This record gives sequence, structure tokens and C-alpha cells, in this order.
Amino acid sequence: MTRRILGIRREDKNRWERRAPITPADARGFIASGFDVVVQPSDIRVYRDADWTSAGARLSGDLAPCDVVLGVKEMPEDIFRGGGVYVYFAHVAKGQKYNMPMLRTLLARRATLVDYEKIVDDRGRRLVFFGRHAGLAGAIDSLWSLGRRLATEGFETPLAALEPAHRYGDLETARRALAAAGAGIRERGLPASLVPLVVGVTGYGHVAGGAMEVLEALGAREVAVEDLPRLFEPGGADARTVYRVTFREEHTVEPVAAGARFELAEYFEHPERYRGVFERHVPSLTVILNCVYWDAKYPRLVTKAGLARLWAQEAAPRLRVLGDITCDVLGSIECNLRTTTPDAPVYVWDPRTDTARDGVEGRGPIVLAVDNLPCELPDESSMSFGRALAPFVPALLGADWAQPFERLVLPRELKDAVIAHRGELAPRYAYIAGLW
Repeated sequence: MTRRILGIRREDKNRWERRAPITPADARGFIASGFDVVVQPSDIRVYRDADWTSAGARLSGDLAPCDVVLGVKEMPEDIFRGGGVYVYFAHVAKGQKYNMPMLRTLLARRATLVDYEKIVDDRGRRLVFFGRHAGLAGAIDSLWSLGRRLATEGFETPLAALEPAHRYGDLETARRALAAAGAGIRERGLPASLVPLVVGVTGYGHVAGGAMEVLEALGAREVAVEDLPRLFEPGGADARTVYRVTFREEHTVEPVAAGARFELAEYFEHPERYRGVFERHVPSLTVILNCVYWDAKYPRLVTKAGLARLWAQEAAPRLRVLGDITCDVLGSIECNLRTTTPDAPVYVWDPRTDTARDGVEGRGPIVLAVDNLPCELPDESSMSFGRALAPFVPALLGADWAQPFERLVLPRELKDAVIAHRGELAPRYAYIAGLW
């Protein structure tokens, strides 16, 4: 029987994208299980080409013979071939216009697309994800930018010693740096005008979990949303403490109908019945780490108009950093005007002109908008992702992809993640055709 071939494509989004969907150790396991693995050579991938060949994989620039091709970010149009199966983060399920040409080409070539984002359990929770590492890198970068911003304002704080995530060799080194900054704050305290220094985290999933790991390493103390006002009472806050607050859906929206109660299921099914109220908390926050999935049908968390009102007041706002970790341009953080890269991860949004200026100085909040944050921790994020993906690979390679969609034999989690098959949108994603 012919051995099925798994292809691993090189990432080429930018020089920072060094991740891989599996590791050489994962490849060795698949080869031992009776599959072949072909890997496109790469000069920037975190794993050297020699690491793959040592694991038993074969290097080749041509992935056409592969039965299934795995990637991380969007694939170039020239990779698709008739009957091919491609698995990656496609970013098309919301009708993202910048990826529609890619999807149209895939359909025209009668190929199949499986999207990691849609591999979920029966409660809709993602099973194959980089979310934790996005939260880790995004929170580190946001705290680094806060330290730099405060320094430009004349405040010397231990946060100024932090670096962006990609400058640390590994996560443990970053944790030690965060612990040192936290110890410095506990020893020396913060300037009175910065107290209380509050970091608000929106969400409670994998991304938020990674952000919380960073804040825990810093030594931040958790405060409930309802207790946030007490920090601003006389003696309510400690200058030697950084505070963190977790915001759930019930803290960010409220029913439009007078007297109605918040119901999570109703909000997800009928978001038009709710309005955003998160901005009532924004004046109390120094940093916002946005870690929630967003779609245009939901209210925004932070609007341009709300920020403009905040900056129109005589007193300078407390807010310094908007860490849009989930990074939806013009999305839940409306002043996210464009994505950034790890070497220039932040810009300042000017509420007067609705423009962005690179760096941390200027009138308005800093916006962190790196759209591939896990690439700043390439080894650890690839290992974690590969562990989550590995159980699904045998089913991907074992499927008879020549069958029509309705006869495809796949685990439910994988079949629900098939966006398109042999040139046709899968029934659950047929709506995309109306979003061209």
C-alpha cells in the first residue's frame, strides 16, 4: 500500500514568521506510524532543515505529491493544485476581503481547505490553537510599551527594563524579567499619579490565559470588576501593587430593553439586543489587553468616539496602552487602524486626526496590533500547537478526499472545519459566497 505523504510548507508572511505546524519530533512520530513527511526548506524557520532530515523527513520545495499540506498562516495562491488538501489558518470564515482572492483561487483549482480555527469541541472551544502564546507575547509587548511610554512622560519605573517578547530567548527568561520588574515595583513603588495602575483583560479563554500568566509573573493582584471603583477611594490602592481585572461578557454589554437581564446564550444568538458598556470602565484602566473573539454583529469594546471624548477632557487619561491581542483591524478596538510587526509592534492613535504614528510618543493611546504574536515565541508555540494537532493528523491522512463532501469519513471536529471541498464551499460555509 502506498504510504500517505504529509507536507509541511515554509512560512513566508514576513521574516518574523518562524513557526511550524508540527515539530521535527512530531514528524518522527508520524514517520514511525507509516507516513512520509516532506518539508519545504526554510532559512527562517525555528527548526533547521537538518533537524527535519535527522527526524527522517525529506526536504523538497515541491509539495505537489503530498496528500495533505499543513501550514500556519495563509498560503499563497500558487501552492494550490487540483484535489489537494490544505490545512492552515485561512481567515475567510468572516468573509475577510483580503483573503477572498486566495479562497477563489483555491475553489477554482478544486482544492480542499481545512481551517484550524474551526476545529472545535461540542461547546465551540478551539482544539488546535496558538492562543495561549498570543496572550503571552501580547501581554509582554504591551507591558514593554507601557514602560517606554511612561519613561517618555518622565516616570522611571521597573517596567522600563522589559523587552518585547521576541528579544527573550525563551519563555522562562521572559518570566524572570517580569518577576524582576514586579519585585522592583514592590520594593520602590510607583509614582503617585500612576496609582492605581490597573490592567484590564477582556475574555477568559486561551488568549486571556496566556495574558494572565504574564500578569501573574509580574505579581499583579486580581480585583473583581465590582471592586474596581474602591481602588480610587482614599487609601484604596497600594503604590507597590499592579492590579488586574478580568472582564466577561456581562461586564462589557447590557440589554437594550429596559429591565431585561443579561443572558449569555441570548447575547451570542441575538447580539442586536445588547449594547456595549465596556467604555464606562476605560477611564479606570492603564492598560487594556483585548483577548476576545469579535465579529461585526457584536458591539465594539472601545470606539473611536469614546476615546475622543476621553482625550477631550482637561485631565490626561489614565489609559496608555490598548493591547489588541486578537487584532481585528477596525474591530472591537476600533482605533486599531492597521496591523504591525514585532520589530515595530506599536503605534499611537491620535484621536484628533484618526491617524497612527509609529512608536510610543504622542497624544493618544498606544495600540499593539501584531497579527501573528505567537511567532515571537516560535519554538514553544510550535511545540504546543503540534501537540494539539498531532491527534488529528492520522485522520487527515487516512481520509479518502476524492469522495464528495457528504461521503467524507472524518471525525466530527475535522469535518466541521472543512471550509471548502473539491472546489465547493461546504454547506455550513456556503454563506461566504455572499460576502465576496
